[in-house]
Amino acid sequence: MTQPNSHASFEFIRSEHIDSLNVDVAEYRHRVTGAMHYHIAADQDENVFLVAFRTVPQDSTGVAHILEHTALCGSEKYPVRDPFFMMTRRSLNTFMNAFTSSDWTAYPFASQNRKDYFNLLDVYLDAAFFSRLDPLDFAQEGHRVEFAEPSNRDSDLVYKGVVLNEMKGAMSSPVSTLWQTVTKHLFPTTTYHHNSGGDPDSITDLSYQELLDFYGSHYHPSNAVFMTFGNIAVEELQQRFEAQALSRFEALEQCIEVPDEKRFFSPVRVEEGYALDEEDTSAKTHHVLAWLLGQSIDLKAQLKAHLLSRVLLDNSASPLRAALESSELASAPSPLCGLEDSNREMSFMCGLEGSEPEHAAAFEQLVFDTLQCVAEEGVPQEMVEAQLHQLELGQREISGDGYPYGLNLIMASVSSAIHRGDPIALLNLDPVIEELREEVRSGDFIPNMIREQLLENPHFVRLTLRPDNQMSARKDAAEQARLAKIKEGLSDDEAAFVVEQAQRLEERQNQDDDESILPKVTLADVPADMHVPESQTLATKEGDLDWYGQGTNGLVYQQVIIDMPALTDDELQLLPLFSFCLTELGCADRTYQENQQYQAQVTGGLSAFSTLRGATDDEQNVKGFFVISGKALVKNAAALTGLIHETLHSARFDELSRIREIISQQRSRKEQSITGQGHSLAIMAAAAGFSPAAALAQKSRGLASLQFIKALDQSLQDEKALAALAEQLKTIHSKVRQANKRFLLVGEPEQQALLVNELSEQWQAPAEGASPLTLPATRTPVKQLWVTSTQVSFCAKAYPTVPVDHADAAPLTVLGDFLRNGFLHRAIREQGGAYGSGAGQDSGDAVFRFFSYRDPRLTETWDDFDSSVPWLLDSDHDAAKLEEAILGVVSSMDKPASPAGEAKSAYHSALFGRTAEQRREFRARILAVTLADLKRVAQTYLTSSEASFAAVTNTEKAATVGDDFEVINL
Repeated sequence: MTQPNSHASFEFIRSEHIDSLNVDVAEYRHRVTGAMHYHIAADQDENVFLVAFRTVPQDSTGVAHILEHTALCGSEKYPVRDPFFMMTRRSLNTFMNAFTSSDWTAYPFASQNRKDYFNLLDVYLDAAFFSRLDPLDFAQEGHRVEFAEPSNRDSDLVYKGVVLNEMKGAMSSPVSTLWQTVTKHLFPTTTYHHNSGGDPDSITDLSYQELLDFYGSHYHPSNAVFMTFGNIAVEELQQRFEAQALSRFEALEQCIEVPDEKRFFSPVRVEEGYALDEEDTSAKTHHVLAWLLGQSIDLKAQLKAHLLSRVLLDNSASPLRAALESSELASAPSPLCGLEDSNREMSFMCGLEGSEPEHAAAFEQLVFDTLQCVAEEGVPQEMVEAQLHQLELGQREISGDGYPYGLNLIMASVSSAIHRGDPIALLNLDPVIEELREEVRSGDFIPNMIREQLLENPHFVRLTLRPDNQMSARKDAAEQARLAKIKEGLSDDEAAFVVEQAQRLEERQNQDDDESILPKVTLADVPADMHVPESQTLATKEGDLDWYGQGTNGLVYQQVIIDMPALTDDELQLLPLFSFCLTELGCADRTYQENQQYQAQVTGGLSAFSTLRGATDDEQNVKGFFVISGKALVKNAAALTGLIHETLHSARFDELSRIREIISQQRSRKEQSITGQGHSLAIMAAAAGFSPAAALAQKSRGLASLQFIKALDQSLQDEKALAALAEQLKTIHSKVRQANKRFLLVGEPEQQALLVNELSEQWQAPAEGASPLTLPATRTPVKQLWVTSTQVSFCAKAYPTVPVDHADAAPLTVLGDFLRNGFLHRAIREQGGAYGSGAGQDSGDAVFRFFSYRDPRLTETWDDFDSSVPWLLDSDHDAAKLEEAILGVVSSMDKPASPAGEAKSAYHSALFGRTAEQRREFRARILAVTLADLKRVAQTYLTSSEASFAAVTNTEKAATVGDDFEVINL
């Protein structure tokens, strides 16, 4: 291919066209510093930027993580307190963030607007290479000590800091503790031995000078990788890199890298504890086996390891997962099952959760017996071929419904670039997949890999992580003793410094910086229209079919959408379990293992879910649908259609032991997810009384669903109860089958005739029809504290408001961003120390919600929620702040998704009355919101005594709240 133009400061290395992605990837090196630049040229308006640094901490103080936060708090060109968060609201970005991984730190953003892209590039480059690193920002973001009563030196000292509280929240998760403990033992000598995010017990050991030293040695172009995606010319990008940053640097002599880990000559078997604040610690132990494999930059070795992992663990037909799922030693396979390939050296893990410490040896024996059996007997060739098919499908699919598509490609390859591998090869898997396709034809391929990588590999760790319900108390006591010792040793000058630092930090947090020095976009830069894909509606014998012709790169997406039938309260409670079981159990004459194997052979996955929303003019008028969804390569479109049809009509609910396994696994997953999703769960609890859909969400996905699944799991010790449950699931299945259907089909435009014809031929019998679902109206506030084992809280408060078609819905939507930008971020994150906070209108449930995330406080945060309203009502506000809030809402509405994701979103929105016309009209109303509108709706809706309160917290914090709260132990 023709060599792309590059800036004179960069040396062109090579380029490659990747057919399966329809992109051109080029590699460049900065001539002076050696900084690498990889550019993915694509015909996409959404351009992506990322700069990453190799960051290799040698302790668990969280230096790389705290630096990531602090670097975004002001730079040479932009000496304001918080340019990162300021830019989030002065921008039309589709993504802005920063990441700290185990051995790299990255700063990515994306935007569809060219002016906005270069604004963000300017700020990001200055933040990364010329950060101010003010000691007060280190105190705010990292850690500091303050007197509990700031002006009273006789009061106790307390630790504060955003990252400190973030990591207290993160390490409240048993799974996070499990991961850190496994890697600590698996990597005894390299950086992965340490907690790169920071161990809360070690974070307070980090000094400000150590932060500065780490920045000076690691945040240098010689240690940097630039990665870009989109349609902006590479020469223009490199000119900006050079002018705004790289021209000021010389090459760095130091080469930062992760050395090879020292290998074990015999396995390590260890037992440790984790904090669990529950009286009953039975069946709460985790067991994990972890092996250290080869280098991740060896692409073929990496794909072979992925293939091995998928064959062993991908689904219930996979031999190792089958053994783990059916084992009586525990309740479920561990979340740490699979291959970790982002570190310099790969690791393979498998495990069990919900066990007892004494089962460690039996667990290890189970795993090795299973591996030995597979090594001796092999696996069916179609199982290996099915997993190769999954690798091929993953290579072709255009993602972008979470992260932007370009960022997904960059994130898939950044680790290889960091470890000085070949990120271009990592994006072009087709040649290596073809090589593997030839090699796997030998029946010894998987057995040989099992022997080489696992059975004969002495570098493995067996970890038993048992619950300890006294650990939290011991940690708290140790922290209090440490603080008491610090206070005892304070001189008068040092005590005065603590008071002065707190005062200076508060003054800094309250100061109004000159934001005009930051670049911005305005409402004039907002596109006049929003993109909504259009469908073509066709008729089939079983219901309407909506066809979307989208550039899906050879994949087809298919859904059958079923009117939600009338279900009893008990059946509604079971609906999530039914949805999961529908595609996880057997089908027709296939067992559940045979069915999952067949799914892997012909599809990219099959799922079922329910979706309910209130009407656009009345949140109490709820409509619902049940959806079976799948995707496949076009060559397998007919098989996908047949499988979805068969799943709806012939799913089996007679595999009782499998149903029992699923419930046990779901219970484990829900219990482990509380602290990771705490703010979402608190929001659901607070909103649950304000609309029928919100009430059902709390029962089916929220904290109430955890209570339900725990009780259900315990009840199924009785075989009769299990059989009765299976009959209930069959009844739901019968009702769903009889309801009216419609269809959604997304594929390449030129494939329309083929795909529509295949679907129409399969679905020939009209439905019998069923009574539609109705739910009782509700508008009732709650006051709830959900108590669990956590070092931090997640707070929420909700007010009843209006549905989307009401004139006040638009200003309420803007109000959320306005309160977050102007008040909540400062009060709750910067001053309160929470990792995050926000507010927003949910017009589907007609409710306005406040929330905080990983929050050291509880009632004080609720007070801050309340204080935001008089701040709004009693102050004069700059019109520019309103513009920023509107920009935030519009950029969220205009954010692109994948081609298939945009089609599915448009279709499902229209099902609930959110048609393209309705969405455009609402967007126009957003753009017309005034400051007077914000004050009016805040006065109307956010001063009500009908507010709901909810929090996920711990026992100690719950005890500080009034008696009028319902306390619920999880």
